[in-house]
Amino acid sequence: MEFDHHFEVRVEWQGNLGTGTSAYRAYGRDNLVTAHDKAPIDGSSARAFHGSPERWNPEELLIAALSECHMLSYLHVATSNGIIVTAYEDDATGTMRQTPDGGGYFTSVTLRPVVTIAAGDPELARSIHAEASAKCFIASSVNFPVNHEPTIEIAA
Repeated sequence: MEFDHHFEVRVEWQGNLGTGTSAYRAYGRDNLVTAHDKAPIDGSSARAFHGSPERWNPEELLIAALSECHMLSYLHVATSNGIIVTAYEDDATGTMRQTPDGGGYFTSVTLRPVVTIAAGDPELARSIHAEASAKCFIASSVNFPVNHEPTIEIAA
């Protein structure tokens, strides 16, 4: 059985510096991302595209969504397989290729989860990353490879 789930966010541009988009460098890229009853996210474009480096950019948010979705799927799959996870962290990276027309696209994202387990087979803990990836809604929605380079550690 399939179910539809709907999600809503609001993005509000905060970059009108007085003359709107009268020229490419005449406006700011700052924006505010909100959703009902959630803390706002200060957004902008990447520094390379004249954004504010202290704010989140869409490219980072995409990588974060992939990393968080994989983690949540992994924790579910680990529980189903008797693996007790006590810590999980991921230093994820992504590569975006800019095209001559000013557009671009992601060519890949690599997740590097370090998973600490207190019980369960370490090899099984490593192998279930594939199942977690298949269950990740975000990874299933992108058209580029999401690679995994997991490390499994045993809790002291």
